[in-house]
Amino acid sequence: MTADLSQLVKAYDVRGVVPDQWDETLAELFGAAFVQVTGADAIVTGHDMRPSSPGLSRAFARGAAARGVDVTEIGLCSTDQLYYASGAFGLAGAMFTASHNPAQYNGIKMCRPGAAPVGQDTGLSEIRELVESWIDSGAPTSDATPGTITQRDTLEDYSAHLRGLVDLTSIRPLKVVVDAGNGMGGHTVPTVFAGLPLTLVPMYFELDGTFPNHEANPLDPANIVDLQKRVREEDADLGIAFDGDADRCFVVDERGEPVSPSAITALVAARELARNGGKGTVIHNLITSWSVPEVVRENGGTPVRTRVGHSFIKAEMATSGAIFGGEHSAHYYFKDFWNADTGMLAALHVLAALGGQEGTLSALVAQYDRYAGSGEINSTVDDQAGRLAAIKAAYEGREDITLDELDGLTVTATDWWFNVRPSNTEPLLRLNAEARDEPTMVKVRDEALAIIRG
Repeated sequence: MTADLSQLVKAYDVRGVVPDQWDETLAELFGAAFVQVTGADAIVTGHDMRPSSPGLSRAFARGAAARGVDVTEIGLCSTDQLYYASGAFGLAGAMFTASHNPAQYNGIKMCRPGAAPVGQDTGLSEIRELVESWIDSGAPTSDATPGTITQRDTLEDYSAHLRGLVDLTSIRPLKVVVDAGNGMGGHTVPTVFAGLPLTLVPMYFELDGTFPNHEANPLDPANIVDLQKRVREEDADLGIAFDGDADRCFVVDERGEPVSPSAITALVAARELARNGGKGTVIHNLITSWSVPEVVRENGGTPVRTRVGHSFIKAEMATSGAIFGGEHSAHYYFKDFWNADTGMLAALHVLAALGGQEGTLSALVAQYDRYAGSGEINSTVDDQAGRLAAIKAAYEGREDITLDELDGLTVTATDWWFNVRPSNTEPLLRLNAEARDEPTMVKVRDEALAIIRG
């Protein structure tokens, strides 16, 4: 019998409820399958603070070592710390985390040497097929001498690498509130920020995979309310929130107001272009603000538009040699970080930009936040394709309007645009709209929603 892991193996990673959907026995099979598909003779593993993470990670290591592969365990780490180890050591890697998902979930983010992603089209489907075929019988025995499992601490080296990529030598003193959400930011921030002229106000730095204070997903406005309040109470210069595995960061200004990830993308893009002599390609997905390609061009760069999703961003980073990439979901990708995403490096750029001048963060980012956006609005629909066709029919042939179907449907006019994308996992359509002013955005948003929900 072949088991069905379709609910566990996603497009980019493995993710599901423990122990209902997977456990240490399955993790061991994933370890064996991972090394068989990648051909690795040595790997590195790491894990977050979830109660199930150490056991799952060690089981994966056992499965790999049984097939003759040496395993370096870096233990508790953020996802971008695992990417650092993969890049610095030249090893395939596996990170045990379910990112911002609730406590009962866990998962595996896998990569080849140099943090190159393992997704559905780059090995993950083959890994799934092997695990499915082995569930009843177990992985076939190997003639290889079992590999070793050793431990190595990389936190200091990871921190030093990040700080070598941003000039923080002349920043002014800043007061920063950091909400780690009981996730891995509580482990990495104290070391990364050590020695900088910062007054750090920590929130929820205690590692706790049950997330007792709020979900570790800062893109949900409900989860940054505590941070916004604390920034105002402390009269801080800014606030930073990390998700559960600390590979994404979200920023609020000195008023406690959220700074859009598009504005952060534009700010970091300008800095990275300056660091590269005013030249370079910058990747942005198709629902980031018009501000991003504008700022890239103004700073001498070449913007490249992609579909939504980190596999598309990373693939385009590799083929185009891009120096930086950003997404609306607060993922930020850096050429100097093996094209991988690191929220911590983006946070250091924000600190350097703010600390390198005397103004407030709200004044600084105003130049990068030029349009009125709707944010992402989800609508449950019975027929995704039918609703998309209705939108296309409503706008097709209108003067001065263009349509493209790179990812869902994007409708663009002189003063506004909107994109509608189907969810891959739920019966939803996702709407993002933007315009040169708020009244126009509201009108466009409501027109599109009327068709979607009609």
